Amino acid sequence: MIHLITGGERSGKSSYGQEMAENLTDKPVYLATAKVWDEEMKERVNRHKAERGTKTWETIEEQIRLSAVLPSDRVVLMDCVTLWLTNIFHQCNNEKEKSLEVAKSEFNKIKDYNGTLLVITNEIGMGVHAQTKLGRDFVEVQGWVNQYIASYSDSVTLMVSGLPLKVK
Repeated sequence: MIHLITGGERSGKSSYGQEMAENLTDKPVYLATAKVWDEEMKERVNRHKAERGTKTWETIEEQIRLSAVLPSDRVVLMDCVTLWLTNIFHQCNNEKEKSLEVAKSEFNKIKDYNGTLLVITNEIGMGVHAQTKLGRDFVEVQGWVNQYIASYSDSVTLMVSGLPLKVK
């Protein structure tokens, strides 16, 4: 089962996903896709770890090859698609077609997951219009990948101001 949780920055996606995972199992898995680029990012990662606590959550860190680390038949919270795509986009030298191809190919390896996969993503196309071509290209890739993942998801929730809205 795949459940996509989407929304804007600070909309409550991660908290909602964490609560959902904890309601489904006593031993959820957190699949962290972030690359720690700087001190601010390090603080965000540490805050997320503190919010989860360490007693019940198993954490797996992987920046691109999610299929290589996804444990079998578990409840997994993947946080998040945007950071995962950032890593792919960087690896693909910011080429949007290549990035889209790599992301779809990797997602295809996990779309039939035999457990429960809760996927967090951002609706960055709903925010401020990117000022650079690079930014606009990334927004396009993010939108296309979100659509692709949503098409394979059993359910989709849009978070708005901390409130979950069922979309699919």
